[in-house]
This record gives sequence, C-alpha cells and structure tokens, in this order.
Amino acid sequence: DTTLDKVSVTDILNTLLRLELTAAQTYQEAMTILGHSPGAMDLRRIHDEHHEAANTLRLHIRDLGGDPVLSSGPWGCWAEIIEETARTLGPRTAAEALKQGEEIGVVEYEGALHQEQLPADCKALINNARLPHTHEHSGTLERVIGVL
Repeated sequence: DTTLDKVSVTDILNTLLRLELTAAQTYQEAMTILGHSPGAMDLRRIHDEHHEAANTLRLHIRDLGGDPVLSSGPWGCWAEIIEETARTLGPRTAAEALKQGEEIGVVEYEGALHQEQLPADCKALINNARLPHTHEHSGTLERVIGVL
C-alpha cells in the first residue's frame, strides 16, 4: 500500500530528523560550555552540518507529503546529558560524549538504509552525505579529544 509506505518513510525520516535536531542542540550546548577551547571551531562546523542536515531532511519529508517533527523528542535528553557532563566532568568528557552521539548516528543512518521502502534519493542522501559526514565528525572529535 502506497499510503502505508509513505507513512513508514516519513517515520524513518522523522527519526533521522530527531537525531539531527538533537545533534545540533547538543553541539550548541557544547560550544557554549567549551567556549574557546581547542576544537571549538570544529564543533561550530559540525553543528552547522547537523543543522543543514535537519533542514534537508525536513525538505524530503515535506516532498513526500509528510509533516516534519518540530523537536528532538526523547532524544533531547541527550543534549541535557552532554551539557551536564561538560559542566561536571570537563571538556574532554563532553567531546567523548559527542563522539558517542556521532556513533549512534552512524547506526541509525545505516539502519535506515536497510529499509526497502526508503526512496532512492533518500538513500543517496544518506550514502553520499550523511554517513560520510558522520564518520568525518567522529574523526574530528577524536582529534579534539586528543588536544583537550
């Protein structure tokens, strides 16, 4: 049924959108806390890429006739955990938590690729942009962790 497929694809994309909204929120909090620490510019760039990814996912959802979610939902707790971690345990631990978040992103994006009903353009977005960026973010965070 095409209607069920459309709803299912919208649900998949909204899950990824929540992930991107959480990531953008988390990096925003981390930038506030880490200030001018080493790697702060890297965090800004990664934040901007997550913000852009969220906007792209919104467009895909709308193109499919769906309604994009407006908030990160339960994933929003992740941003709060990062903020508290950074305040309590310091910038290095916060950067390590950000890296864990990127690793969760890889798992979610790879899982979405296995969904047969996901349109080819959405799979291309994941394969050509989101997964490579997410892997690159992990590498960048690894370098940031090394200098904190």
